[in-house]
Amino acid sequence: MVSEAETSVPEQDESAAASLGDLETPCLLLDTDRMNRNIGRLRERLAPLGVSLRPHLKTAKSVEVARAVMTTPQGPATVSTLKEAQFFADAGINDIIYAVGIAPWKLAKVIELRKRGVNLAVVLDTIEQAQAVAAASRGAGDAIPALIEIDCDGHRSGVLPGDKDRLIAIGKALVEGGELRGVLTHAGGSYSARGAEALARCAEQERRSVVDAAAILREAGLPCPVVSVGSTPTAHNAADLSGVTEVRAGVFVFFDLVMAGVGICQIDDIAISVLATVIGHQREKGWILVDAGWMAMSQDRGTAKQEINQGYGVVCDSSGRPYDDLILADANQEHGIIMVRPGSQKSLPDLKIGDRVRILPNHACATGAQHRSYHVVHGASDIVEAEWQRFGGW
Repeated sequence: MVSEAETSVPEQDESAAASLGDLETPCLLLDTDRMNRNIGRLRERLAPLGVSLRPHLKTAKSVEVARAVMTTPQGPATVSTLKEAQFFADAGINDIIYAVGIAPWKLAKVIELRKRGVNLAVVLDTIEQAQAVAAASRGAGDAIPALIEIDCDGHRSGVLPGDKDRLIAIGKALVEGGELRGVLTHAGGSYSARGAEALARCAEQERRSVVDAAAILREAGLPCPVVSVGSTPTAHNAADLSGVTEVRAGVFVFFDLVMAGVGICQIDDIAISVLATVIGHQREKGWILVDAGWMAMSQDRGTAKQEINQGYGVVCDSSGRPYDDLILADANQEHGIIMVRPGSQKSLPDLKIGDRVRILPNHACATGAQHRSYHVVHGASDIVEAEWQRFGGW
């Protein structure tokens, strides 16, 4: 079992204490009770499978959240931009994978961070990238570690698992100056899977792709110490991770409506929400207007392709309890339109001008990116315990 101490958040900044009624809206709330449960759940699931967790910090973009989810203050961690790598390095995190295919011009920044003592590894899937990493390594006198990305499901980028010649060629080009640290994949296709059996198949396909790729490299006399997999759906459904050394997942720390639609979590596991204020009514249309539009929620409509279309978000009361079949059905830049879900027989709640609601997001990463900070709360409490800064950009 995971102890409470292992999933506890950093000490709260009591000077920031306020109530929800004191906050300017729209703003982003973070329920750390839910966040801690989410973190503990994945740790407990991975422990018997014998792998380590390298959380993806692109969802949180926050030092406080990073410290809550990582196994040590130094990492390990995954990032999606070099700005994230720099930001977290400034906070003392020094074991990082930059998990987006490396552009050669970015290698100067990689070298700069490595000179600061950051064990920063990059990802690649072409001979040209491997040659660039090798050349930059020779020039810097530092063997930059890289992982070869494997395409486990045709979702995005990477070397096909069975493309033996290309895999070996990339590895050989890389070790002419750089360090071949291992292989890495992301089962992005799992976001479209439905049901435990389908998700378990995705997880096994993900595992098999990198384990097979690692075997090819080793048989060719090339090193492959790290075998890395990662997606929130597969991390929660893998039955066997033999041959895998680490799991990368990110959105599990908060969850969102897309993950609920996939079946990975429940609505009441979602840890972030947007606090909004009622600013008007169009009663003949069945509308309640709030001050949270797509600038606050993002334009991500990920649930539109799922069985239940949640519009721009699920509407909850100020304590975080969802109203029956009430969604943010439409959004302009700064206006949100709350309606009862089409086809439902439920009635609009009696929300008056000035009332507050919490809106659960479709995509936690996208909604988080619209805000500069988290206002930390515990469950249904209206007390704001702290404000944690987050960052964005590249």
